[in-house]
Amino acid sequence: MDPRKVAELKAFVQMCESNPQILHLPEMSFFRTWLLGMDATIPPPAKTKESCQGGCPCGPPPTSAPAPEPEPPVLSTSEESDIEIDKEGVIEPDTDEPQDMGEFENTEVTEEMMDQASEKKMAAIDALGEGDLQKALDLFTEAIKLNPCVAIMYAKRASVFIQMQKPNAAIRDCDRAISINPDSAQPYKWRGKAHRLLGHWEEAAKDLATACKLDYDEDASIMLKEVQPKANKIIEHRRKYERKREERDVKEKQDRIKKAREEHARAQREEEARQFGGGFFPGPAGFPGGAPAGMPGLGELLKDPELLNAMKDPEVMTAFQDVAQNPANISKYQNNPKIMALVTKLSSKFGASPQP
Repeated sequence: MDPRKVAELKAFVQMCESNPQILHLPEMSFFRTWLLGMDATIPPPAKTKESCQGGCPCGPPPTSAPAPEPEPPVLSTSEESDIEIDKEGVIEPDTDEPQDMGEFENTEVTEEMMDQASEKKMAAIDALGEGDLQKALDLFTEAIKLNPCVAIMYAKRASVFIQMQKPNAAIRDCDRAISINPDSAQPYKWRGKAHRLLGHWEEAAKDLATACKLDYDEDASIMLKEVQPKANKIIEHRRKYERKREERDVKEKQDRIKKAREEHARAQREEEARQFGGGFFPGPAGFPGGAPAGMPGLGELLKDPELLNAMKDPEVMTAFQDVAQNPANISKYQNNPKIMALVTKLSSKFGASPQP
């Protein structure tokens, strides 16, 4: 082997002994792997200072920037699009202007106004009995304007809207009634029916179930038995979709991690090739005489007793460090048999002849 290469190797070993952080350079990953495979103990890397910038010896190996998190998938159609649900009885939503809800917060209701509102309510009920929905609607509206603080008044008007096939208007009245008295069953019943007309199966089932819980109603119970299976079907479909989305997210995350690791390994290999091929050690390929990049046979070198003993010689190590800094300095040791013998041995190991 070329003695010069041995000298370089010895100098390198001494440098590692004096500054173990060299072993944590990105280009030394192959050496760390070999040392760990030999059950060697490598000192941990020193903590970097806040001012330390990437690229210095104490910095971490270069890593690829993680891929940005993908946006959650957005369905182009409703979640019910790929399940079959009987929509018999579902109507188009009403788009009328919101009805007069009365001055709920600012009106001071007198006893006389309460009496008048009660009279309007009774007249509206009579109109309903006669089948005059519009008259009943107008009378309930007048009663609400006189006394806007009675929940049942809005529920009664909501029942008229349901008969007039105006579910959105009915929902607005029921929302107001529930805000006034959340323990009244009637607004939940009529709101449930409104949601059923719109095909809102889950909302309908929830409201109808609440109405029956507060005050059992046979009509609401019959409708609940109709809408509950449809609501359950949608709920199960959503759960299935969520499970698939979670599985897809896990797989995408695993793929991103795998890709990032592959990119890191590739970047590390390129960096090692660049460092060793670009003259980390003297010579056109990392060692005198053009030894291939990657230091082939390094394990054998470190097991060679003759080489190890030679590298313990301070004179040899001094020469090695001198040549490592400037390959041209090898000429200074041409007449030193001890150093040149080691260089020759190392050169033979790397399959290259000594160079002056």
